[in-house]
Amino acid sequence: MNRATPRLRALAALPFVLALAVHLLLFARWRDELPAELATHFSAGGEADGWTGPTAYVLVSTALLLGLAAGWTALVRRRYLWAAWATAGFAGGLLVQLLRANRVDDTFGPVVFSPGMDLGIALVVAVVAGAAGWALGSLVPAEAEPSAPGEADPSVLPLAAGEAARWSKDTGSRALTVLSVLALAAAPVTLLVATWPGALLGLLGLVVGVPGLALARVRVTVDRHGLTVRSALVPRPRVRVPLDGVEGAGVREIDAMADFGGWGYRVRAHRTGVVLRSGEALVVRRGSGREFAVTVPDARTAAALLNALVERHGKV
Repeated sequence: MNRATPRLRALAALPFVLALAVHLLLFARWRDELPAELATHFSAGGEADGWTGPTAYVLVSTALLLGLAAGWTALVRRRYLWAAWATAGFAGGLLVQLLRANRVDDTFGPVVFSPGMDLGIALVVAVVAGAAGWALGSLVPAEAEPSAPGEADPSVLPLAAGEAARWSKDTGSRALTVLSVLALAAAPVTLLVATWPGALLGLLGLVVGVPGLALARVRVTVDRHGLTVRSALVPRPRVRVPLDGVEGAGVREIDAMADFGGWGYRVRAHRTGVVLRSGEALVVRRGSGREFAVTVPDARTAAALLNALVERHGKV
C-alpha cells in the first residue's frame, strides 16, 4: 500500500509554514497599529463582540496553523495535496484579514469585520493556493493504482482436537492520535479565550478528542470467543463479533477515505469498521449479511485462525 513520501509530506506542510510566516511578520509589522485587545469574535453584522489579548491571539492562531499542518502532513495523499494548500490559503487569508480589520484607531470607531468581503478574499486566496498545490503535485511520483477490492480467503489454520489458540495484536494511528491530542489541547484554550458561541468549538474539541484518543490505538483479539476489538487505553469502547455470528473471515486492502470516508469507527451501508489507516484489513462476514473490518497487521493469520475456530464451533 502506498504511503506518503517525505517529499509529499514536506509539500503538504509548506503552505502552512508560509501562512504562519506571513501572519507573524504582518503581526510584528503592524504591532504598533493594533489595539491592546484584538477583536476576534464578530456578530452576524460584522461588529466586534469578543476580544483577545495579543499573546493569546498569537498562541491560538499559531496553534491553529500548526495543528492543521500536522493533520495534513500525517494524512495527505498525492491527489489531495491541492486541498492542503487550499486549507492553508483560507486559514492564512482569514487571519491576515482579521489583523487588517484590527488596524483601526479608536477615533475611527469600532472594529468591523466584513463577512462578505473578508471571507471572499480568504476564499480567493484558497483557490489560488489550491491551484498552486495542484501544480506542485507533479513533483511527487504518481501513486500506483489501488488493486481491485477483492478479498483473499486464507486457508483455515490447522488446529488439533482440543487445541486452544489465541491471536492478539495492537495497532494504532499516529494521525488520529495527533489530531485527538491537538483537539484536547485546544479545547481548554478555546473555552477560556473564546466568547459564546465561539466556546462551542472548545466543547467540540472535547467531543472529538476524547473518543478519538480512545480509538487511536486498539487491541484486536481472535480467540474462542470470536473477534474482539477494544481500545488499548480504556475498557471501552469495544466491539465483539461472537463465533456464532461469523460466516467467514478474509483479508482485504482498504483505502480509508475511499472505502470508509475517514478514520475511526466507521459505519457504511452493509458494513462497519474500525479503520485506523489504509492497508491490510481483517474482514469478517457476519450471518446478517453485513461485514465488519478492522485494519491490522498480520490480518491473514487472524483470518485463518478465526475461520478455524468458526469451523470447529460449527461441529460442536
